[in-house]
Amino acid sequence: MTDLQRMHSDLVGRLDVSETVRVAFADHPRHRFIPDLVWPDIQGLPLIRSADPERWAAYVYDDDAVVTQANDGGSGAVNHPSSSSSAPQLMADMIGAAGIEPGMRVLEIGTGTGWNAAILSSLVGPTGSVTSLEIDPKVAGRASKRLTGTPVKVVHAAEPPTGDSYDAVIATCAVSRVPVSWLGELGPEGRIVVPWGPSSDSHASPVAVLEKTGPTSAAGPFVCEAFFMRDRTQRVPSGDFPGMDCESEGTRVMPFTAADLTEDDRVTRFMLMLPGVRIGIGMRPFSGDVGLIIYLGTPDGSWAYLWPDGATHGGGPTDLVERLRAAHALLAGEGWPALTEFSLEADLAEGVCRVTAPFGSWEHAV
Repeated sequence: MTDLQRMHSDLVGRLDVSETVRVAFADHPRHRFIPDLVWPDIQGLPLIRSADPERWAAYVYDDDAVVTQANDGGSGAVNHPSSSSSAPQLMADMIGAAGIEPGMRVLEIGTGTGWNAAILSSLVGPTGSVTSLEIDPKVAGRASKRLTGTPVKVVHAAEPPTGDSYDAVIATCAVSRVPVSWLGELGPEGRIVVPWGPSSDSHASPVAVLEKTGPTSAAGPFVCEAFFMRDRTQRVPSGDFPGMDCESEGTRVMPFTAADLTEDDRVTRFMLMLPGVRIGIGMRPFSGDVGLIIYLGTPDGSWAYLWPDGATHGGGPTDLVERLRAAHALLAGEGWPALTEFSLEADLAEGVCRVTAPFGSWEHAV
């Protein structure tokens, strides 16, 4: 029989955290919050705990995220994740970035399984509070049951309750527009820890730690790489795949390959430096890592592909190949700065987010 408590202890032991946070994780075994039905594969049927308990346990106690709902609870040819339990180390990193301490009032955006909320409740203690917002009624209902016995308040809504004030906001979903309601409920010295990506189809959503700079503005550094599901109120259809049925208008060979751009999560930094450009990673079938492809697209119909050998094809009114080359030259010239050298300023009144680094600034309309 699988020893779930031992597996949980092993997971907690692998975390790079303070002893206080480690104890909070230890207090709430992950398997108690994960449903019996999970979705480990992008295609095919879900994994049912009773059918394969050992595989279920191995999936739950891996170091990665656990997908607990696909396609908003519906069906489809592809299992698009729509609710999950986040990767434990990423949870710990975000909790640390928020500076959670006893007595704090915390607002969580995206309850999911309830595991993160339970850990937060242990950290804030009896003098603090945790309010967790969940847009999906079924997910909210299941989380409420699992959180029985904790002081966590689960709210089924798209917006946080009005009239409350919080010392920290932690979002477990990605946004491009930081909602005004989050800022409005944040205390004067509070922090918003939020995954950010300029569009619904962003390749990644790195985590930023923002502090209020005005009634409708906040700013702060990016602290770590991440990929979160999009806030359901901000989803936008991505449209056709870039360059579909289009003839290439030219070929160039770059001094770098698609694999070079994925090294050390470099694609995230390109995303931050290319406003208005949809950028993603594809792969040639049956080619393994040597078949990586970078694709780019813009709303005006421009498109470009960077192939495994450094060759490019593209077309449309915007020269995306040149924009990619220029961004690569700037990053290479700066010695490939880390993500933590970039910061985000959200100006909700102007409807823009500005990404800045010591060597440049890029304005994203959101």
